[in-house]
This record gives sequence, structure tokens and C-alpha cells, in this order.
Amino acid sequence: MGDRWRVEVDRSVCIGSGMCVGAAPDGFRLDSARQSHPVAPEGDPAESVLAAAEGCPVEAILITVADSGQPVFPPEE
Repeated sequence: MGDRWRVEVDRSVCIGSGMCVGAAPDGFRLDSARQSHPVAPEGDPAESVLAAAEGCPVEAILITVADSGQPVFPPEE
């Protein structure tokens, strides 16, 4: 996990459940419209951010390797 990650939230999909904030309070915030956004769109890999993406009920969180764009989550099928 040495590569930096780019974290995005698809705001057209996000339902504002807040599960991401619960799983990774340092990684996500909800705005006044209860839409999630990453605290730092690019950073070092973090298990809590991956857990937040995996736990998102609508899979609105996308994680890619910053340099290559290779998907981390959701994984390519």
C-alpha cells in the first residue's frame, strides 16, 4: 500500500447516511446538505478510508491509485 490514493465521492449517488464519517472520521465530512466529501482528496492509503468505502450502502466512494488511476475500490471485476 505504498501508492497514494485519490478519494472521490459521487455526490449524485451519496444519500448522506454518514456511515463513512463513522468509519473514517478523519477521512470524511458531511456538508450542510448531508453530502459526503473527503477531507483530503489525495493522501496515503488508510484502512479506515477503505472500510468507509466498503461500508457505503450505495457505493458512492471511489478510491483510485493517484498516479495511475488504477481502481482500489470498487475493484475492477
